[in-house]
Amino acid sequence: MREEEKKRPSQPKNIKNFLKKRWVYPALYLASAALLIAGIIWYQSLGSNSAKEKFSSDTSISQKNSENRAIEVNKAVENFKMPVKHPEMAKIEKKFYDPNASVKDQEAALVVYENTYQPNQGIDITMTNGKSFDVVAAMSGTVTKVQEDAVLGNVIEVEHDKGVVTEYQSVKDIAVKEGDAVKQGQLLAKAGQSELNKAAGTHLHFEIRKDDVAVNPENYFNKPVSDVQLPDATSGNSQSKQNQASEDTSAGQGSK
Repeated sequence: MREEEKKRPSQPKNIKNFLKKRWVYPALYLASAALLIAGIIWYQSLGSNSAKEKFSSDTSISQKNSENRAIEVNKAVENFKMPVKHPEMAKIEKKFYDPNASVKDQEAALVVYENTYQPNQGIDITMTNGKSFDVVAAMSGTVTKVQEDAVLGNVIEVEHDKGVVTEYQSVKDIAVKEGDAVKQGQLLAKAGQSELNKAAGTHLHFEIRKDDVAVNPENYFNKPVSDVQLPDATSGNSQSKQNQASEDTSAGQGSK
């Protein structure tokens, strides 16, 4: 038994003999290097995938932000347009009453109703052929009023940003209702007639108001809603005086 144990080589000696061979250490070095390189490649691939995911996520967010900015820009650059389908055939029959205009222009901008002179708070639009025409939204917004009115010839109001409202009077065949969101150029109604301004015949009375104060629509065509400004105090006082003078003139003419 002891002789067999002496003849059996011990494990440490086998390892030592194995390590003494010339090719062992280079093989171990190569195997270690291969494992190290494989580990580096695996780690880098994880980092690359993570970077790709992050880049994809960042790109998606950037694209969404760009789209949102594009929507905001498009909305901001919408300008007031003539509220008729065929502006090339339209003409302004009666202009807005401007307190700073000449006396002649002021007189031309007065509306006579029941022997009373009233300053025109908007513009009266007709067609050169005298026929009815399509009335469209001058700017996108929300319909806040649809009202039948024999004197004004029915009324549509559309609300916009910054306290600005557009008003369409002397209309018929109304195609919208209160609460409707309308786009610029969308059909609202047909031009009709009104008791207030019979002399204009078939026409559209169009107003732009800022905080419920009428402004001259011609000053804001092809301009954004942000440009609409209230008349200065001097113009307001002048307009009040002109209105009083018009009433006095009307009263004087009526007593004759």
